[in-house]
Amino acid sequence: MSKRADILEMYPDNEFILLEGEEMDAALVGVCRRFGQPEVLAYDLEKILDIFVEQGMTREDAVDFFEFNTIGAWMGDLTPVFIQRLDEQDSQ
Repeated sequence: MSKRADILEMYPDNEFILLEGEEMDAALVGVCRRFGQPEVLAYDLEKILDIFVEQGMTREDAVDFFEFNTIGAWMGDLTPVFIQRLDEQDSQ
């Protein structure tokens, strides 16, 4: 079963906004819970950038695309969150 299917099965009553393309499931980390707000999906930022590079973008183009089209695309209260892992930042 895919991460997408697992999450939808675990949270059958929730609405989530999924990033387009099943390849983005590889970057899906889980569900983010916040007090007084709806639960949203959480994605690993570095994995998203890696996916964009695998699709043929340069690293710089991937960052630009992410900033403008992904994190820059407000989709309402259910907009996913993007996690920058500390362990990855330490190695850069």
